[in-house]
Amino acid sequence: MELVPITREGQGRLKKELERLIKEERPSVIKAIEEARAHGDLSENAEFHAAKERQGFIEGRIAELETQLATSQVEEIAGPYDRCVFGATVTMENVDTGDTKTYTLVGPFESAPERGLISVATPIGRALLGREAGDEIRVNTPNGPQDYNIISVK
Repeated sequence: MELVPITREGQGRLKKELERLIKEERPSVIKAIEEARAHGDLSENAEFHAAKERQGFIEGRIAELETQLATSQVEEIAGPYDRCVFGATVTMENVDTGDTKTYTLVGPFESAPERGLISVATPIGRALLGREAGDEIRVNTPNGPQDYNIISVK
């Protein structure tokens, strides 16, 4: 089985979320289920059904996080970078609009574009890998191809 790369910070975030779910959320939802059961008829007990649904979500997320942690491997990040590699922070400019964006290249389990973290497995991530400042890349997006100039790699 091929392991998925992850940064040490990303692994820490996953472990922290897993710990919170196991130590706080799981006991809380179990208590809510017990309290709802005490109210009697379960067939028309909205609190019971909501708590059971929440429990299913929590247990599913716990299983997902455990799988992600078991199938990932921390990639040590050593700079300075002169090329776009896993862990590098890249600033690029859209050729058509002039908009600039800065992204850090991470693994798929920690990707969060809204926080500036993009996976090396995405079209943009794949297009950036191996490139350096001054290069131009073309990325196929749902809105058609987009051209970007790489301004800096840190």
